[in-house]
Amino acid sequence: MAENDVDNELLDYEEDEEPQGAPDGDAPVGKKEVKGSYVSIHSSGFRDFLLKPELLRAIIDCGFEHPSEVQHECIPQAILGMDILCQAKSGMGKTAVFVLATLQQIEPVDGQVCVLVMCHTRELAFQISKEYERFSKYMPAVKAAVFFGGLSIKNNEEVLKNNCPHIVVGTPGRILALINNKSLNLKHLKHFVMDECDKMLEQLDMRRDVQNIFRMTPHEKQVMMFSATLSKEIRPVCRKFMQDPMEVFVDDETKLTLHGLQQYYCKLKDSEKNRKLFDLLDVLEFNQVPQQTRCLRLVLKGPSGHFLVFLCKRCKYVCP
Repeated sequence: MAENDVDNELLDYEEDEEPQGAPDGDAPVGKKEVKGSYVSIHSSGFRDFLLKPELLRAIIDCGFEHPSEVQHECIPQAILGMDILCQAKSGMGKTAVFVLATLQQIEPVDGQVCVLVMCHTRELAFQISKEYERFSKYMPAVKAAVFFGGLSIKNNEEVLKNNCPHIVVGTPGRILALINNKSLNLKHLKHFVMDECDKMLEQLDMRRDVQNIFRMTPHEKQVMMFSATLSKEIRPVCRKFMQDPMEVFVDDETKLTLHGLQQYYCKLKDSEKNRKLFDLLDVLEFNQVPQQTRCLRLVLKGPSGHFLVFLCKRCKYVCP
């Protein structure tokens, strides 16, 4: 839950962060910080989070067995509606935290947007929207859509008018444009999420867009912010959007190796690499990689794009 009347002081965020515990310089390397009034729940599996059966089925389909440490700490509190501020390295499952938390709480109403997720690039927005598709596989009543610049805004307007999604993912500029032309209505919003929040709040123009969007949302809502990097200067800015958030900071590089993940490598000459790649594509099953190809095709052109299409065909995956 967060204050709706975020004042203009957000633009002047150069303030000293209040000391909490030992200063960073004295903190042990790799120490995990968890702040806020909450009860930590340690679980051995996703079932212990008491998620909807539809979500558990989707999780099993995705091949996930055990939550990561970040998911252990954040999901139990997030599904209760608590504000979350989380910093953890890429690959630790931050996206699944807010995707599962919002899908667990969602009560879809036709014509009402109740979840807004914003990020700083169209590629990340597309990736997040695909995660919502994966985890809402057995929730046919839930609709999600992604909106970002570079594509016709009229198509976005048509989607909002004729098939209004319950979950909107997008970049701040396009989201604000849709609000300003009255196509996107956030008066029923219940969850406000920012992924890679520091990237949006550090850029003055994008931060203004975020503030303007935030002012268009209800006073009572859940706010969740995630990033791989959160400087001491940007953390106070994040807190201004929140009320008593739970804060989780995981900086330990060793935690990048997830439980249940096996990694292999072999040394090859340059002339052997393509042949080995093709051999692997023929024998391995991919759960996550193929569905990112459309996102990659947005930014890859020329030989790189053609090679991507070739790889997709090699994987027996049809590029959208």
